[in-house]
Amino acid sequence: MENSNQISQCQTLWAKNKYLVLSHSSKIYLEIRQYLKSNSVEAAHVQDLIDQAIALPENRGQVSNAFQHIWGYFKKKASTTEKEDFMLLLLRYQSDQAEQKDLVRAVRDLLVKYPNPYLQKSTLLFENEA
Repeated sequence: MENSNQISQCQTLWAKNKYLVLSHSSKIYLEIRQYLKSNSVEAAHVQDLIDQAIALPENRGQVSNAFQHIWGYFKKKASTTEKEDFMLLLLRYQSDQAEQKDLVRAVRDLLVKYPNPYLQKSTLLFENEA
C-alpha cells in the first residue's frame, strides 16, 4: 500500500512539473522518466531531481523545446493565425527578442480558448498557482 501511495505521489508531482523540468534540462527530464519506470519510487527523490533542474539557469534551447512540446496540445485545434503567431513568438524568444513570460502568457491565452486540464496544472505555466 505504501508503494502505491508513493507511485501516486510521484505521478502527481511529475504531471505538474514535467514541462518545468523539460524547460531546464532534457537530461533530468529523461532521468525522471526512467526512474518512474522502476518498481520502487519515492516522491522525495523525484522532488530532489525537480529541484536540481529548477536550479539550472535559463537555457533558451531547453525552454523552446518545452514550449514546442506544449504546442502539441494545440496544433490540431488552433487556427492558422494562432499557429503562426505562436511560432513567431517562439522564434523571437529563441533570438532573445522575447521573454519566457511572453511564451507563458501566449499559452495561457490559448488555454482560455482551448482548455486543457493537464496543462492547467503545469507549474511551468501556473508557477504560483499549482
